[in-house]
Amino acid sequence: MSADIASKSTEKSDIAQNRLGVIRIRGTVNVRKEIADTLNMLRLRRPNWCVIVDDRPSYRGMLQKAKDYITWGEVTSETLSLLLRKRGRIMGDDPVTDRYVQKKLEFTSLDEFAEAVIDLKTNLSDLPGLKPVFRLHPPKKGFKRKKIPFSIGGALGYRGRAINDLILRMA
Repeated sequence: MSADIASKSTEKSDIAQNRLGVIRIRGTVNVRKEIADTLNMLRLRRPNWCVIVDDRPSYRGMLQKAKDYITWGEVTSETLSLLLRKRGRIMGDDPVTDRYVQKKLEFTSLDEFAEAVIDLKTNLSDLPGLKPVFRLHPPKKGFKRKKIPFSIGGALGYRGRAINDLILRMA
């Protein structure tokens, strides 16, 4: 009986609860191979690139391993919508538009699509041709102390909802 309860609890823990925005802060010099491989698996090959991932234990482990090179936190639908409008690209480096979303999916706008992605009703990969990486500008007014964790005044590691402010400064 306790084995059934344990298996149900692990099944629920594997289900994503929300979406995380992950941004690479530091460059490629002197990166250990296993961390470089983790960053490649996350598709963060260059500084100032951003990806949206699920909040699953497997991704959490990858984020923890690369915490000295990236920052992450929970993304809101407004921020994702802005990110898709300003920095979203489809194959051929064309911008993502409301018209493209209407033509390819049943959503009427990018805002509605972003809301569905945040509510875990659909994935970014469901939009055909969408590039999985958002190439951002360096943030306005810069990073605060690039090599120090966010919890003590730096730029690296977990930052919760404050990731939305950083994305807005970088978009």
